Amino acid sequence: MQGKIFTVACALLLASCTSSREGDAALGAVADAANWPAANSPAAITDDAAESRITDLLSRMSVEQKVGQLIQADISTIKPEDLHTYQLGSILAGGNSGPYGNERGSAADWDRMVREFRTASLRPAANGIAIPIIFGVDAVHGHNNIPDATIFPHNIGLGAARDPEMIRRIGAATAAEVAGSGIEWTFAPTLAVPQDPRWGRTYEGYSSDPSIVAEYATEMVLGLQGTLEAGKPLQNGKVAATAKHFLADGGTLGGKDQGDAVIDEAELVSVHAAGYPPAIDAGALTVMASFSSWNGVKHHGNKSLLTDVLKDRMGFEGFVVGDWNGHGQVAACSVTDCAQAINAGLDMFMAPDSWKGLYETTLRQARDGTIPQERLDDAVRRILRVKIKLDLLDNPMQDRSNYAAIGAPDHLALAREAVRKSLVMLKNNGGILPIRPGANVLVTGPAADDIAIQSGGWTISWQGTDVTPDDFKNGRTIWQGLSDAIRSTGGTAQLAPDGQFDSRPDVAIVVFGERPYAEFQGDVPTLDYQPSGAQDLALIKRLKAQGIPVVSVFLSGRPMFTSPEINASDAFVAAWLPGTQGQGLADVMVAPESGKPAYDFTGKLPFPWPADASYPMDKPLFDRGYGLTFAKPGNVGVLSEDPGIDLAKAMNVDNYFAAGRAAAPWSLSITDAGGKRPVETSSATSPGGAITVKSVDVNAQEDGKAFIFKGTGSASIEGPPANLRRQFDDGAALRIDWRIDAKGTGSTALAFADSTVSLADWIAAAPTGKVSSLIIPLQCFAKNGTELENVGNAFRLEGSKGLAFTLLAVRIDTPGAGSKCPPAKK
Repeated sequence: MQGKIFTVACALLLASCTSSREGDAALGAVADAANWPAANSPAAITDDAAESRITDLLSRMSVEQKVGQLIQADISTIKPEDLHTYQLGSILAGGNSGPYGNERGSAADWDRMVREFRTASLRPAANGIAIPIIFGVDAVHGHNNIPDATIFPHNIGLGAARDPEMIRRIGAATAAEVAGSGIEWTFAPTLAVPQDPRWGRTYEGYSSDPSIVAEYATEMVLGLQGTLEAGKPLQNGKVAATAKHFLADGGTLGGKDQGDAVIDEAELVSVHAAGYPPAIDAGALTVMASFSSWNGVKHHGNKSLLTDVLKDRMGFEGFVVGDWNGHGQVAACSVTDCAQAINAGLDMFMAPDSWKGLYETTLRQARDGTIPQERLDDAVRRILRVKIKLDLLDNPMQDRSNYAAIGAPDHLALAREAVRKSLVMLKNNGGILPIRPGANVLVTGPAADDIAIQSGGWTISWQGTDVTPDDFKNGRTIWQGLSDAIRSTGGTAQLAPDGQFDSRPDVAIVVFGERPYAEFQGDVPTLDYQPSGAQDLALIKRLKAQGIPVVSVFLSGRPMFTSPEINASDAFVAAWLPGTQGQGLADVMVAPESGKPAYDFTGKLPFPWPADASYPMDKPLFDRGYGLTFAKPGNVGVLSEDPGIDLAKAMNVDNYFAAGRAAAPWSLSITDAGGKRPVETSSATSPGGAITVKSVDVNAQEDGKAFIFKGTGSASIEGPPANLRRQFDDGAALRIDWRIDAKGTGSTALAFADSTVSLADWIAAAPTGKVSSLIIPLQCFAKNGTELENVGNAFRLEGSKGLAFTLLAVRIDTPGAGSKCPPAKK
C-alpha cells in the first residue's frame, strides 16, 4: 500500500492526452464491460431497511459530512480531536504507523487508540448526525502490525501449498487477531497475478496462475468476513476484507511497481481479473484501486474499469478505496485535488498526509458541481452500507477486543502447518533429505537465525528490515526449529553463520536468500539471485570442497535464477518467506527417531522457476506445479549456469541510492570511532553513537534517509568494483539529491572512489531545509587521480558534530550548467 507520492502530467503519460473517454479508447484503455465476467455482491450485503436508513441519512447529512466520508487519513498525521472539525469517514494505520507513534504497540494500545478516534468521530454536528469512522490496517500475512501476532507465510508460499481449505482457516485466524485488537477492516487479500518476478510485490501474489488466485480469493474472503447474512452484521471476530489491487498490478511492463500494464483487454480479463468475480461473489465489502495503469491510464481515474466493469458488470455493491495517495498520480491531479478519481468511481480517497487539503478541495468541487451530487451520494451510500454491515452505526463503541487471540496457540500451529505445506523441494540427489536421526548437522548461512529475513516485508514495519527476536517471542527461527528437531533424535546441531565448525558435520544446511523488502523497494533489474559477489554460492562451494553434503534452503519473495547454487547443493528447498514459525521446515526436513519422515514435501511451484536471469523466460528450468517428494523422488542433473544476459551490463553501476535505500548491489553503512555498521533498517545508530539514521518521507513514503551527526563519522555507499569509463567518456557527473538540515561547524568532505573533495564552500552556500542537488563532473575526480575503471566507493560523506542531512538520491547523471569541481580535501 505505502507508495510514492507524485503527480504524473498528461504529457508524461500519453502521446496526446485528453480526459475524454475517446482519448482513452485510442490507447486501448477503455474497457468494454460486455467482455468481462459477470458477478454480484450477495444480496445479504444489504437489505431494504438498511437502504432506507441510508437514504434518510443522505437526505439529512450536510455536504461537509458527505465529503468527509470520502476521505481517509493516516494516524501519523491526524489526532482524534481533528475529527471534531473534519468529520472524516476513515482512519488507517500505514505500514510504518503505530499507536501513539510506537510501531511495536500492543493489542491493547491499538484497541485504545481506535476507540479514541471512534469516540471523537461520534460528536454530533449541528444537524445531530455523527457517522463513526471505519479503521483499516494492512494485515497481509497475519496481523503483521503487532509483536507476538501470528505471522503466516507470505502469499507466494500459500500459493505453493495448494490448499484452499487452509486458506479459509488462515483468513479466520487473521480476522480473529485483527478484530481482537479492536480493528474491523484489513487491506487484504491481494489478488494480483504476477507475471514478471522482477516486481517487488511478487510475494504478495499467490501464483502466476489465475485459477489458483481465483480459488483462493473465495476462501480468504470467507475466512476474513464469514458468510454474509441478510439484516445482520458480521459475526464476532470477523473483519471487512479488501480485494486488491484493482487491476493488473502484477502485469506491469518490466515488473515495475506502480507501472503500466501494456496489454490488450483480453489478457486483462483472462489473467488479471480472475480473482475479483469470486471475491465479489463471496461478499468482499471493499476493493482497493491499484497505483498502476492500463495502457497509460491510471486505474484511480479509469471510469470504464471502476464503474462500468467493477460496479456495473461485476455487480460490486461495496465501496472502492484508493491506495496511498494514488489519486495524485491521475493525469492532471494532485494529492490534494482529484475530482477525476471520484467521478471515475473511486469512493474513498486514501489520503494519509494530504487529507486536509484534499478535503477542502473536494468540498469546493462538491459544492460547485464538479463532483455531481448523484456521484457523491452513491459513494457515501456505499461507505455507509459497509459501516452498517460492520455494526458501526448501531454499535460503534462495541468492545471487539480479544487480546488472547493475538498469537493464540491454535493460530501458531496453523502457521506451522502452512510452513510445512509451502515448502517446495527442487532437488534431492542421493536422498540427502530427510536428515537422518542422530546426525551431526551444521546449520549455516546468513538467514539461518534471522527472523526478519524469514518473515520478509510487511512485518512490524513496512519494509520489515528491523524485526528482531524480541518482536516475536513465540516465534522460532529456522535454526531454532532445526536444532530442536535434530537434538530430539539424538543428533547434534551447531550454528555457524560463516560456515566454520569445530567438529566435522555429517551434513550442512545452508539457509540464505533475499533481505526483506516491500513494494517498489523490491523491484530488481534481473532474476539473478546474487549478480555480483555471490557470497552464498561461495559458502556452499567451500563446504562441498571439504566433502560435506549440502542442503540449501532458499528464502525469497520470488523465483530466481539459482542454477549455480542448485548445482553446488545436494538438495535444494524453496522455502519462500515462511514467517515466524520456522520449526515448520524442520517438521519436513528432519526425520524423527523412527527414521521415517513425519511429513512429506507437498508444495508445488506457484510460479515457473527461471533457467537463467533473463526475462521473459523462454523456457523455465522447472515448470509451475513442479515439486519433488520423498514418495516420488527425482534426480536433477547438472544445470546450465549461463545467466542468459550480460550481467555486467545488467548490473547497476550508476544508480547508488534511490527510494530511501541503497540500490542493489550497493550497500549503505555508517562508521565512527566505534566501527562500521550497515544500515539495513528504517533506523540505525553507529556503534559509537556518533551518527543516527532514520527513514523519512520527503516526496514519497520513506524516500529519504536522514543522518544526524553527533560527532565525527561518515556515511558510505559501497559495492563491487564498477567500471565508469564509458560514463566518464560521455561527460557524466556524480549527482547527489539531498536536503541539508543543519550545517554544523566542522569540516565536511565527499569521497568518491579514492578521491576526496572538500564540501565546505558548497555546504556553506546550500539552502537549509530545502532539497538541492550537488553535481560534480567525473572529470573532477579523474583529475585527482581516481581510477574510474574500478569504483567501489560511490559515496562517502565525512562529517562532524552538528551536521544533518537527508539523502534522496545518488547516481551518475549528465552534468548541469555551471557544474564545478570542488577543491581537493587538504
